[in-house]
Amino acid sequence: MTIADKKSEEKMREIIMKEFPDHGIIGEEFGSYNNNAEYKWVIDPIDGTKSFICGAISFGTLIALTKKGEPILGVINQPVLNEFLIGDNNTAELNGRKVKTRFCNAIENSVLVTADHLNIGKYQDIKKFEELIKKVKLYRGWGDCYGYYLLATGYIDIMIDPIMNVWDTMALVPVVRGAGGVITDYQGKDVLKGDSVIAASQEIHAEVIRLLN
Repeated sequence: MTIADKKSEEKMREIIMKEFPDHGIIGEEFGSYNNNAEYKWVIDPIDGTKSFICGAISFGTLIALTKKGEPILGVINQPVLNEFLIGDNNTAELNGRKVKTRFCNAIENSVLVTADHLNIGKYQDIKKFEELIKKVKLYRGWGDCYGYYLLATGYIDIMIDPIMNVWDTMALVPVVRGAGGVITDYQGKDVLKGDSVIAASQEIHAEVIRLLN
């Protein structure tokens, strides 16, 4: 956590509480506010704090609006790239232009990205993950929200996070679904009830789940 994380969330909370006084808030830095509200904002001011500290371009801001616990709007903002990606479960737009996940007909033609290889071994089956790496066309380590941005805009085909929190996940769901992708937990179950994420092009998602479990 950095001073920038705290100051950013403080400002975001200030704006939400002024514009939507009846709404609740869940944030990475300061927890929950008005938790019984029908509408709640789930915010991660700097997703990819380590990248931010290093001066890398891949950090971003995650914002979700939920209704009765279901995410209805998600934002991935990449400030260095000046890329604003928004989804509502049905469509996704990048700077006002509609985007879609790309068609991928086989695991062997796919590009796989994950945030932290070490966390795979800590929280999931590393041997099965390494077998998946052998099957895909390319494997890279561009993590955090940047990986989901790449998936939703058609640059990669699989994004895996072995461990996630609610403020990491909520914004991703409307974006990935809106772009035509599939997003679940590591076992292929409801991502909102799990603590991990596998997001992929719809043609290969089920096969990814099978190979990892």
